[in-house]
Amino acid sequence: MTTLPDWMRPPRPEGWLADDLDHLPYAPRHTELIDGALVFMMSPQRRWHSSVIFSLRSTLTAQAPDGFVVDSEMTVRLDEHNRPEPDVVVATRTIAPDATWYPVGDVVLAVEVVSPESAHRDRTVKLHKYAEAGIAHFWRIEDDAGATTVHAYERDDATGAYVPVAIARDTLELDRPFPLQIDVAGLNAHR
Repeated sequence: MTTLPDWMRPPRPEGWLADDLDHLPYAPRHTELIDGALVFMMSPQRRWHSSVIFSLRSTLTAQAPDGFVVDSEMTVRLDEHNRPEPDVVVATRTIAPDATWYPVGDVVLAVEVVSPESAHRDRTVKLHKYAEAGIAHFWRIEDDAGATTVHAYERDDATGAYVPVAIARDTLELDRPFPLQIDVAGLNAHR
């Protein structure tokens, strides 16, 4: 039986808390907190994944009006037991340079670029967590047999769940969270 290093042991019986992530110097990059459990991104990402994130972040930044900030590699504090790291975040205000997370109330769009290792979390767990936390928009981007596909969702306030608003393989045009047009097929042009 493998013994866990001390830093991997939860500091309390109910697990980890959101603030604990800032005090784990030995944790790998992109460590998330889901339901009080640490989730490590241990498998290497495919080039497609990083190309889509880079292109999407650049495209959204170029189109975002004043009052919006586009970021990546930052967690979002949903509540005391959940601090996931969307691949791309659009928020309504800039956070401090030394901040490690966005407050959920500032996030208007969370984007997950699906990889084989994260597929279940991205398609189900995070989709429900983001909706429950009140994030208005969620996009899931998939490599569908070589075609980049964006599944765009908007939160229905009456049910508190996401409803699909678009599935795009060529061009995505939406008016929320701000007017935007994205060349979906070109997101992985840097392959």
